[in-house]
Amino acid sequence: MARIREFDIDRALDRAMDLFWRKGYAETSLQDLLKELSIGSGSFYAAFGSKEQLYDRCLERYTSLQGGDLRETLDGTADIRTAVRKVLVPMIEADLTDPTRGCLVVSTSTQCGEQPSAAERVTTAVRQVESLLAGALEQAQVRGEISPDKNPRELARFLTTFIQGIRVVGQARTGREFAEDALSVAMRALD
Repeated sequence: MARIREFDIDRALDRAMDLFWRKGYAETSLQDLLKELSIGSGSFYAAFGSKEQLYDRCLERYTSLQGGDLRETLDGTADIRTAVRKVLVPMIEADLTDPTRGCLVVSTSTQCGEQPSAAERVTTAVRQVESLLAGALEQAQVRGEISPDKNPRELARFLTTFIQGIRVVGQARTGREFAEDALSVAMRALD
């Protein structure tokens, strides 16, 4: 008779994601994962397949959660400038509070570029952010909040790039003044 899994997959993914975040993909061993998840290797392979497959699932969970938060923020605020600030300021604050954590998508793009599934997941995550921002910017343009001569898709691509960049410089511990100056310039792109 097969044994029933005795652990919550989402909780296990969250714990594994946190471990990958802290140590990085390459530095996280199978033994680290088994210890963190409190499971044996048989259960690990049955539930996740491999370290790379687990990492892909963690990244999928991360991007799903982040995408939901972004969608909620952009949909929940009528004014685009307020919405964009609500997206960017918490990222900056998080990096100022814990610069080693950063963004899992950014970490993946710099650490796992040789893994096709990870690279594909990063591209998907970046395109998701671009799409959500473009939709919000298009609606803002219809409401007259941004100039009709602005291209919402180009602005979305700029802001997507800015988000990734601000996460990188946050990990570099550039400080509050640096981040706030960069944020001011990014916000002026909406004028």
